[in-house]
Amino acid sequence: MDMIVKGLIQGLQLLLSGDSEVLEVAILTIRVSGIATAISVLIGIPIGLWLALKDFYGKQAVNSIVNFGMGFPPVVVGLVVSLFLWRYGPLGELSLMYTPLAMVIAQAIIATPIVIGLSFAAIVSLNPKLRWQLISLGATRWQASWLLIKEARLGLMAAVIAGFGRVISEVGASMMVGGNIKGQTRVLTTATVMEVGKGNYDLALAISMILLLIAYSIVVMLTYLQHKGKSD
Repeated sequence: MDMIVKGLIQGLQLLLSGDSEVLEVAILTIRVSGIATAISVLIGIPIGLWLALKDFYGKQAVNSIVNFGMGFPPVVVGLVVSLFLWRYGPLGELSLMYTPLAMVIAQAIIATPIVIGLSFAAIVSLNPKLRWQLISLGATRWQASWLLIKEARLGLMAAVIAGFGRVISEVGASMMVGGNIKGQTRVLTTATVMEVGKGNYDLALAISMILLLIAYSIVVMLTYLQHKGKSD
């Protein structure tokens, strides 16, 4: 219990002192997770919308793959991405291994199935006749799709929050493709693992508390936007 209290106090001290190293790691954490979430949203919501509106042979199999991807182990994603980015891999000439961009790629792959699956569920939960009613009233297919997205915004924002929550807490893939290099690829999760490995549990708790505060603050902001859209 003393260690937990000590860790919490140390976390507050790190935050209040404006430690430059902690600030750098926190900013990189937000940047990598934010970009990865944005990419997953740009890819995931259109695919989720398409899956919800389109009937085709094998649709159930595709949905099963998406659902499987929602729980895909991050360490496996990290392994596959590292094999592609490694020096002798298909994309080795790009020299992306152990860079923040490699971490973004791995995290986006982890978050995209989550955004697809939850977007699909949000669109499917709408009245199935709504789309055809919009088209019969003169809306084009693109306009009808946009109106459906606006109608399902609560569920879609939940997909964004879930995707962000998954990547900001992710550590396995980030460690494999980022390497936890100080000043380059070290984020809050990998820093926590490193401090635990060194036996600095109080510092690991402090870093974890900072991570939780950042994650909570961003989720609160997204939740506000989610319900603001509903009240509008």
